[in-house]
Amino acid sequence: MWTRLLDKLVRGLVHHGRLVVEYPDGHRAEYGDGRGQPVVMRITDPAVPRRIMASPELGLGEAYMDGTLTIENDDLAGLIALLFLNREGRSGAWLQAPSHAARWLRRRYDQVNSAASARSNVAHHYDLSQALYDSFLDRDRQYSCAYFPTGHETLEDAQEAKKHLIARKLLLKPGMRVLDIGCGWGGMALTLAREYGAQVVGVTLSRDQHRIATERAEAAGLTGQVEFRLQDYRAVPETFDRIVSVGMFEHVGVPQYRTYFGSVREHLAPDGVALVHTIGRMLPPGTTSPWIRKYIFPGGYIPALSETAAAIERESLWITDIEVLRLHYAETLNRWYGRFMDAVSDPEMRAEVPILDDERFVRMWRFYLIASELTFRHGGHDVFQIQLARDQEAVPLTRDYMFDRTGTTAQARKHAAE
Repeated sequence: MWTRLLDKLVRGLVHHGRLVVEYPDGHRAEYGDGRGQPVVMRITDPAVPRRIMASPELGLGEAYMDGTLTIENDDLAGLIALLFLNREGRSGAWLQAPSHAARWLRRRYDQVNSAASARSNVAHHYDLSQALYDSFLDRDRQYSCAYFPTGHETLEDAQEAKKHLIARKLLLKPGMRVLDIGCGWGGMALTLAREYGAQVVGVTLSRDQHRIATERAEAAGLTGQVEFRLQDYRAVPETFDRIVSVGMFEHVGVPQYRTYFGSVREHLAPDGVALVHTIGRMLPPGTTSPWIRKYIFPGGYIPALSETAAAIERESLWITDIEVLRLHYAETLNRWYGRFMDAVSDPEMRAEVPILDDERFVRMWRFYLIASELTFRHGGHDVFQIQLARDQEAVPLTRDYMFDRTGTTAQARKHAAE
């Protein structure tokens, strides 16, 4: 029965391209219009069709992780791209209606993110093997969207460009006090202190990130200028000239949006400036993939600009600038994936990072990186950089201060000259 239902679902959804599915009972079916290279998917466990019907994204992701669903030539990118190509298909949507309704009903429950659950959620992802992150991130461990002024930058240069773009939007002056909400491994805070003369307080809920960031500050001789705290943003007591938050708002959760922006207002000086850098969606409010929620970012949610702006408005903050970085994260993820797979294929790296020898983990991480990149290319995700102030005169009337006199970033000029 489950095989027949899955066949009906796939036939109703896949109208473009060519998908071939081999079912556990030996049945082989083709879907789509027959154009392009075929993507051949094999299901070896009779339980998989039922699991996919119950929750398509979760069932597909888990079957790939478990090896009970394989793809010819391991063309996972081809399969996910084909599914995105057919995302407008609706004739089989009624079969997914129950799972979609359940996701929407529990949307707010999944994102409550109290202080205790936020700590647990952070530990789930960020307190993994730290050598794992070294294997695919840049030297500064920037685990967020990079900025590619020309599109030809290395990952290292693009992450540097991102930090300096944010610094320019913050209009920093030496001696300013800066709060970094969700400081990660400390790269942004250290850059703002070392290169802009800021006094920075960084807060994180990850014990590993806190330890490493503190060690980095000591090694850089910036202990008196940068303080890292293992602290929830809701417990910060001081006021700051500037506030920056990169890649953290995705973990706040819709029920906490007013609390978050209320905290930004409370901790921002009357003439202060804040910059929130977050993944966003160009579509209306939605739900989090159940696979992402279970295996990658529990409590996470990608906000729509409409619900973000509504929370900002209610806290009486000025939106003084919004920049939408569309494909920059797709390029970032593409580079992360290449580095990750290089590490997986390197025996010395696998010996140094034992988790890379775990085939199920590698398949999970491949699914995460590939699906994420293609979501930014084809699924309506992007990145918002939202500049905020309590006073509308806190920033200049035009955006010229974000760029040099030629209207391009220094990083872009450097690569253009090369």
